Amino acid sequence: MTTSSPRSPRLLLTATVVLAVAGLVLLALPHEPSAPPSSTPPPAAAPASRRSAASPTEGPVESGAPAAATPTEPAGASALPPHGEGIAGDRAIQQALEAAWPADLAAQDERQLLAAGRDLLGADATGIGRAKWPAVFGDPDQAVAPAFASSRFRIQAAIARRDDRDDRAVVHLVWAGADRGGTYTDGRITDLHFTRTTSKKGASTWTPQPRT
Repeated sequence: MTTSSPRSPRLLLTATVVLAVAGLVLLALPHEPSAPPSSTPPPAAAPASRRSAASPTEGPVESGAPAAATPTEPAGASALPPHGEGIAGDRAIQQALEAAWPADLAAQDERQLLAAGRDLLGADATGIGRAKWPAVFGDPDQAVAPAFASSRFRIQAAIARRDDRDDRAVVHLVWAGADRGGTYTDGRITDLHFTRTTSKKGASTWTPQPRT
């Protein structure tokens, strides 16, 4: 019977050294703690930062709460010019009036009312042309002195519209002027009311109503 030769002590020493080195290498490597298993799915990625204000070209604000409703404005009713804007702001005031009160009179009636309303307001404010309206101002020699200087009086905008009935109308006027003390103010508002009268020949005219 044959017997195996005993292992060489050198071979055993070499194996021991190799195993020891391998163990040191493994100990030196960094280890990450393993995460415990979980059945909950990972959270979704956080949304990108949201804008604090919206711009017409960028779309509405993104937020968790509903945005406040913005009241709609009539077409053309843009922001009115600030006081003291001068003639440059008159067009915006005229457009705002026309947008707020759509036309409801025949073109001929509207022209007649606007002309009468402008003349009447000018006569009342400056005293010029009061003789044309004796029913309103009475005797020109007994009239009250004008409150505004004619050189600094200006009608900024005006429209004429129906006033409840077909035979009544009102002229809305926005104007500017300097009083006798020199104080200049624009954006003044005056409403003049008119009644349609018809002559025996069928011609109709608009007569101003007495101011109360």
